Amino acid sequence: MGERVAVIGAGVIGLSVALELAQRGGREIAVLHDQDPLESTSAVAGAVWFPYAAERSAVVDAMLASTLERFMGIATEHPEAGIDLRTGVIVERSPQPDRSWTALVPATEVDAAELPSTLHGTGATGMRTTVPLATMSLYLPWLRRRCEALGVRFERRAVDDVDALAHDFDAVIVAAGARGGTLLGDDASVVPIRGQVVRIEDPGVTEFVVDDENPAGLAYVLPRRDCLVLGGTHEAGATSLEPDPAIEAGILERCAALVPAVAGQRILSRAVGLRPGRERLRVEEVHDRALRTIAAYGHGGSGMTLSWGTAERVASLLAER
Repeated sequence: MGERVAVIGAGVIGLSVALELAQRGGREIAVLHDQDPLESTSAVAGAVWFPYAAERSAVVDAMLASTLERFMGIATEHPEAGIDLRTGVIVERSPQPDRSWTALVPATEVDAAELPSTLHGTGATGMRTTVPLATMSLYLPWLRRRCEALGVRFERRAVDDVDALAHDFDAVIVAAGARGGTLLGDDASVVPIRGQVVRIEDPGVTEFVVDDENPAGLAYVLPRRDCLVLGGTHEAGATSLEPDPAIEAGILERCAALVPAVAGQRILSRAVGLRPGRERLRVEEVHDRALRTIAAYGHGGSGMTLSWGTAERVASLLAER
């Protein structure tokens, strides 16, 4: 019998970790989850590969690069997974924008005339790039199927006491998103960051636009295979999971200013998720527990963007002993 490992959480981090461990073999893996993948915060995410609301460091940059490489492979080899390479524009409003991410993906500065007309004369600039974008209604179920095909067991189960898992497991990975710090009881630094989105019919938009420095609020238009995702919000400390009509109206207005074609399109659905905000990403072993414990949370708005790098780091930590 191999090492018995529990992964708490069935969002993109938990599923990626479980799949990475299963692919390496030699362990019995169980995913313990109180929400199915399509009920998780990951299902609400914009899900475009881009470092947003997460720390920047050499370690995280390596995880960004690793995740990017993995998504490139999935997009090519597994079209059914729902990962597409999409071209679009990252709008820049600050006089000295952070372009460190361009070391990982090719990008070119766009002429001001190529920006949405509402940005003309504002001093805004932008970078055009091509990055992975996930249709999460396809990608999360694909991850689960891949896990199950390799023998990963899924158990719908609320976990409140990590140490109590020592009766059935040798190790546990805490990939519980915004609940991670509370679940471990030793980390009060996780702040929920409320994100609200609207999903509409796609009138034929093929390129994304991200304007995360918009003074009126975060704005992005992301074309998926099944809809356009319009967002969003970045409300640190807010915890309501009910869509706010006033906030939705603001999202629709900001997105229509970026891409006029979205105005008046039929709304398919709306959703709210709580991103796990933390000053620094926590992917490390937690000592003095009843069983071997590894934390894997604090990704901010970059869960999808750091998912495979996180999974590889967790696998390496488990292999160290």
